[in-house]
Amino acid sequence: MERGLLWLPLLAAFCWLAWSGWNEYQKIEAYRRWAEQFERAKYDIYAVLGQNGSDLTWGKPTRNEPVNLETFSLKEVKSINLVVDNQVVDLEQPPDKGRAIALEFQFLKPIDPVKIPFTEIPLAVEWGKYLQSLTIALGEGNRE
Repeated sequence: MERGLLWLPLLAAFCWLAWSGWNEYQKIEAYRRWAEQFERAKYDIYAVLGQNGSDLTWGKPTRNEPVNLETFSLKEVKSINLVVDNQVVDLEQPPDKGRAIALEFQFLKPIDPVKIPFTEIPLAVEWGKYLQSLTIALGEGNRE
């Protein structure tokens, strides 16, 4: 009887791990279906991000589909900053570590900036550089 009671917490932990794995799998499958409509997309536990031309759509992943989706155009963006632990850092020389990582989009209009969270600095840097180059190309296209 005592041995059975000793295994009970292990059984509970195993059930919780199985449920967590299934839950994350459902989020990834929902993201996969959602991302098919975009030219480029990213998934992590904090946010999903999709890019079509100059439009960016981002939101929070869930088991059914991403929620709290917001869309904005890169044509409206003044600058893109990499923010690590609430400090703007250089995309060319990012830090090795950080807890809170995000790309911050400052707009031409006087509205609040948008911060899209990331789990990894290298992924945020890659997206930041790509989107900056796209923003520059769009800006040059508007001048002609």
